[in-house]
Amino acid sequence: MDKNEFFRQATLRICGNLEIEEALHTLFKFLKKYIPATHIFLQRYEHDYHAMRSIAYADETKCSKLDLLTPLSKTAWEMADNAPTDQDAFIIDDPQAFSVSREMSKFHGIHPSSVVLLVLRTKDDTLGYLVICSDIKQGFINAHLELVSLLKEPLVIAMSNALKHREVTNLNDLLADDNRYLHNELHRLSGDEIIGSNFGLKGVMHKVQQVASLESPVLLLGETGTGKDVIANAIHYSSHRSTGPFVSVNCGAIPDTLIDSELFGHEKGAFTGALSQKRGRFERANKGTIFLDEIGELPPQAQVRLLKVLQSKEIERVGGVKTISLDIRIIAATNRNLEEMVQNHLFREDLWFRINVFPIWIPPLRDRQMDIPSMIQHFINLKAKELKLATIPTLAPGVIDPLMAYHWPGNVRELENVIERALILCPAGPLSFEHLNQGRPRKAIEMSGPDDGTVKLDVVISRHIRRVLSKTRGKVNGPDGAAAFLGINPSTLRNRMKKMGIDYGRKTIRG
Repeated sequence: MDKNEFFRQATLRICGNLEIEEALHTLFKFLKKYIPATHIFLQRYEHDYHAMRSIAYADETKCSKLDLLTPLSKTAWEMADNAPTDQDAFIIDDPQAFSVSREMSKFHGIHPSSVVLLVLRTKDDTLGYLVICSDIKQGFINAHLELVSLLKEPLVIAMSNALKHREVTNLNDLLADDNRYLHNELHRLSGDEIIGSNFGLKGVMHKVQQVASLESPVLLLGETGTGKDVIANAIHYSSHRSTGPFVSVNCGAIPDTLIDSELFGHEKGAFTGALSQKRGRFERANKGTIFLDEIGELPPQAQVRLLKVLQSKEIERVGGVKTISLDIRIIAATNRNLEEMVQNHLFREDLWFRINVFPIWIPPLRDRQMDIPSMIQHFINLKAKELKLATIPTLAPGVIDPLMAYHWPGNVRELENVIERALILCPAGPLSFEHLNQGRPRKAIEMSGPDDGTVKLDVVISRHIRRVLSKTRGKVNGPDGAAAFLGINPSTLRNRMKKMGIDYGRKTIRG
């Protein structure tokens, strides 16, 4: 075989496999026909570490991708640092006489009698070395060196590609590690720490445990700020989909003109401004869970398209013709009365039936008074860390009682904001929450009727319950019952009415 044919055949083998170790193995088998090779390595000198990194290895029977860093002695790394730059190929007849080859042979557990070294150098950098070892004494001659020297250019390309591929792989590993860390942090903040799981939310968590392992759609109901997103996280992370994505969509925050693109994605050029392909929220949630928050805010036309996706578990990107199958679980949430919206033709009945498979009512904070002390401490610890306070402030004496008596129209979200405001105003403590009512809408304060000088909260609540009961003619249960109007669980309402001495049902209701 002449040199041109040798070069062509060797280059085909070097470039014929994307995996560098496989390409090296194929090349070794080809070279074996012409030179007495027994081992072959790709290596790179790491100047910053004074060490040699082995990247790939091959012999007669096996090959492997490596990432082994071999520290060199001072004598060896000084030799590597001062290697001649005017010659790209060498024969080392006595590897034990040179510190670099001696230390590398010992590290890999081989005993070569002769070595061919090909420097893989570009104009700007030395990428690495092709090291061919022979167990035959003085096995390599100048004719062998000339053949190996022909392979410099294809090997430089292969080495460059291998290093770039390794860099991308390392970046992907770092990204995956960061993603796992952020995933765990979000889980810790949103899924693990459910305050009140043994008290006010005990019933809710029981339902979460019942449905988490299933594929059934879940509808979370409750006032704004009750923590529906936290419960959705808990369902996802308690399911077999916990390693998959959890994608949250605020249906009320997406403009009507962008709903299709946001939910289902679009192809490049699908509309003005679509400069590249985009995956939608549903596609990103594949193999995981999609949380449709504030689903009651979706406009009618978007409800139709959403219903089709929920029925078929298939989407098409805007401007595309390819049908994309999805494996997702649906969790929806709303603070609105969807049943009433269905009756008023504001929400599609078939979509309501599709998402209302397993409803979970999340009680407001005012019905979870026993949870408030532990929530206060939780948010103090959390917000103190976020605000980078030197110490965690203490509470002023007697401050818990007014917090537990407060109506909390903004629920858990309002409590969190109240804690943060107090920490900003008094970072060293003690926290007194003197500005509890600051920023509260006047309508919320006067919701129970005109102010007649009464300041007791129970009296105000009692009046409001009586007024609602008079409108429902004493009915507590059902969509037209007092509990639905008040947005609380019927049993919670009955217990409160008994404590306040309020009659209901067949008994006379007086406003």
